Amino acid sequence: MLAACSDGNKETTNDPDDGNNDPVTSEPKSGGTVVGAMDTAPTGQFNPIFYQEAYEANILGLTHDSLLSQNDELEFEPHLAKEWKFSEDFSSVTFTLRDDVKWHDGQPFTANDVVFTYKTIADPEYVAAGGVRSSYVSKLVGAEEYTSGETDEFPGVVADDDYTVTFHFKEPNVMALADASFTIIPEHIFKDIPVADMPSAAASLQPNEVIGTGPFKFTEMVEGERYVLTKNPDYFLGEPYLDSVEWRVVNQDLILQLLESGEIDFVADPNGFQAADYDTVANMEHVKIIEQNDFGYQLLGFIQNYRTPEDIEAGVLEPENWVPNERLKDPKVRQAIAYAINRQALIGTKAGEGLLHGRGQIINAPIATQFPAYDGENPNQYEFSQEQANALLDEAGYKDVTGDGLREDPEGNEWVLKLAYPLGNKLREDSAPIIVEMLAEVGVSVDLQQPLEMAAYVPELTNTQDWDLYLLGWTLGSGDPDPSGLWGSKDAYNFGRWYNPEADQLLVDAVTPPDAFDPEFRNQVYSDWQVMFQEDLPALILYAQNKLYAYNERMQGVVPAVTGFINDPQLWWVQD
Repeated sequence: MLAACSDGNKETTNDPDDGNNDPVTSEPKSGGTVVGAMDTAPTGQFNPIFYQEAYEANILGLTHDSLLSQNDELEFEPHLAKEWKFSEDFSSVTFTLRDDVKWHDGQPFTANDVVFTYKTIADPEYVAAGGVRSSYVSKLVGAEEYTSGETDEFPGVVADDDYTVTFHFKEPNVMALADASFTIIPEHIFKDIPVADMPSAAASLQPNEVIGTGPFKFTEMVEGERYVLTKNPDYFLGEPYLDSVEWRVVNQDLILQLLESGEIDFVADPNGFQAADYDTVANMEHVKIIEQNDFGYQLLGFIQNYRTPEDIEAGVLEPENWVPNERLKDPKVRQAIAYAINRQALIGTKAGEGLLHGRGQIINAPIATQFPAYDGENPNQYEFSQEQANALLDEAGYKDVTGDGLREDPEGNEWVLKLAYPLGNKLREDSAPIIVEMLAEVGVSVDLQQPLEMAAYVPELTNTQDWDLYLLGWTLGSGDPDPSGLWGSKDAYNFGRWYNPEADQLLVDAVTPPDAFDPEFRNQVYSDWQVMFQEDLPALILYAQNKLYAYNERMQGVVPAVTGFINDPQLWWVQD
């Protein structure tokens, strides 16, 4: 398990003569405000079931709670729920809730709030209103019928009494705890608001109207500039030490300047600070750095198959109809490309080298390394080797027959691969021409397409008829290592149209009871799947970038979770 670097988890002390004559103490003190910086303004949607961006999450991470939390081993632990018990066949799980939790307006939190949250996500109007969390209800009993409007009954989540709630799944569910861990919203606030109108309701948008159970209340906003959260003295885990937490929207070019001057106290999710600035931040005597693995990765995807125009028009994914991409259908070609790309050079080994200045790692499977299911040994590692790349291309019949240094296909025809990439991530943008150069060194000709804004890129990638290679990044959830949703044959996000029924079956086996309830069995199945992934190579995982957070040493009690900087903020305090 890779967690935060030790420097970020140690308490710090100031010089006893720090200019204000306050004695140094290791005991938490009440009072004070800390200021965090975001480089982009939240869009303004502060309803947990409707927000879509990480900037809103910076607010909601302080204002709302879920039934469960996760520890550094990613095990689920009690939060709003005190305990839980599975049914004998693991098709249902009953939670006993805390009876001392209050909403910010003083109303008691009960099982009815849990039922209401999940029923709203299953509502027929939810997706049309902009909701994207339907996966949390898809396995529940009656969810499909309720969502389709066939019935008004929703038996998937039931309040047994005020402080007991049961989740009923259509079949034994190995991911039941992850599915039951979504953030809860208050029934008494939203019950009279149609689901279609919830995103535009004041309770989803306005300070003092957004009501949660968290350690801080959202109390003030200057839209696009500052967002103020004031402590909740009745928080069920104890009154926060800080009086308030303020987020300021700051141009990325100014964040480090303000961090050095002390005008802001911390830089955290979603972007932290850039690897190129590591030494600058490290030289700030009053600033501490936390470096930890990200839950995500950047990839070079191989488009193995194309959808037919008929399937595109019909809006269906039918792998049996797909048309092979002749330029990449030979796995030896994809493997050769993987050997030809020097991923360590992209990352670098130290400051001033590579795109990441050494602040990242090579991974060889699309599962976060924080999960025990990640296999860092058995899948092919594709260590950089131009010799191996050349040998595989020769073996596959791709040779330079014209003497221009570029290979033709086995029939002697021109062989050019089109590489597409989106705008919006500078590291990814910078990597595209470097990859083109690396492939040219083994005779692979690449036509680098003009980059597109993400809004245009995704539809084009979804329906492309001529691209071969694509760049993309994924941020992964921490609830479960299951890679389906991205890499199954019929998954919409399987942009390379990888079709391997055996791999699909492994993904099913990994979540099928009763064997899936055995962690060793499940990890082995995922290991087998990762080996297969690396052999078929629907994508080369380029790197996992390290998260870099920084905070002023006057902040105490800062112990980020492996999932992000905001962790037990009620324990933060300031030493001035």
